[in-house]
Amino acid sequence: MKILLTGATGLLGHAYALAAVRRGHQVTAVSNTRSSSIQGLAASHQTDAAQGEAITKLCLELWPDVIVNCAAISNPADVDANPQLAEKINVALPRQLAQIASHLGARFLHVSTDMVFDGHSNEPYRSTDMPCPKNLYGQTKLMAEREVLEHNTEDPIVLRIPILMGHSPSGQRSVHEKLLAAIHSGKRPQLFCDEIRQPCSAGNVAEALLELSERRDLHGIFHWAGSEALSRFEMGQRILQHFNLPLDSIQSVCIKDDTKNADRPAHLAFNLHPIVDKLKTRPVSFQEQLDELTFVEPLRG
Repeated sequence: MKILLTGATGLLGHAYALAAVRRGHQVTAVSNTRSSSIQGLAASHQTDAAQGEAITKLCLELWPDVIVNCAAISNPADVDANPQLAEKINVALPRQLAQIASHLGARFLHVSTDMVFDGHSNEPYRSTDMPCPKNLYGQTKLMAEREVLEHNTEDPIVLRIPILMGHSPSGQRSVHEKLLAAIHSGKRPQLFCDEIRQPCSAGNVAEALLELSERRDLHGIFHWAGSEALSRFEMGQRILQHFNLPLDSIQSVCIKDDTKNADRPAHLAFNLHPIVDKLKTRPVSFQEQLDELTFVEPLRG
């Protein structure tokens, strides 16, 4: 199967490329910053995703069976700092890829986020619940979902995912990498005890995404996440325990006591039905995600 993958050097894109190559697919990897170094790729391109003509040309030359969009400006602060670029990458690119996939008759899979919700619900969000993003990043991702479903009505998948665990190609993108880097620099990170997330490993999301790529009997919006909902502080504690680091390296704080983050989504757990009953891939526990982490930067003594 010929797969065109955007965002190939990001945390999820890298994991997806590895999984697809292992499964014997021909993966053409596209990244905005650098070419992917994964062995076994059909091709790897460094292409500015904001330049639509280059993406269109590549798609028409390849004529892929599947287009997978993992490209995004995913840091809310980066979106706020450059909303024009965020609109191009987070909204215009998915719209363009949806249109191209429809033209080519290709399967199209687009990755979205739990942050399309406001976090006010005490129950895990279902894929049919009404989104209500609280920040510009969530707004761009919600707009992208609507563009994808409007411009590719036959064979789209929108997969909303949570915060990701794992080793990123840059070593700077995932939860534990950011946390340990902050501690290594002498900081004592403050983590919210009342911000509930449902983390998942990038590798597990990639397996679910690949399974969806290989079958064409599922369409629409779905949720995927790990099997446990944890507070940010609980996540931090368990990461420290995994690496045998002092638990007092982090501080527990509350959203309600932090005026700067008062609008932060507080509860972003997912209800995984119906997709969890339709895939062979299973959600992983947080301990299983920790077991994948094998490297830690040494802390200053």
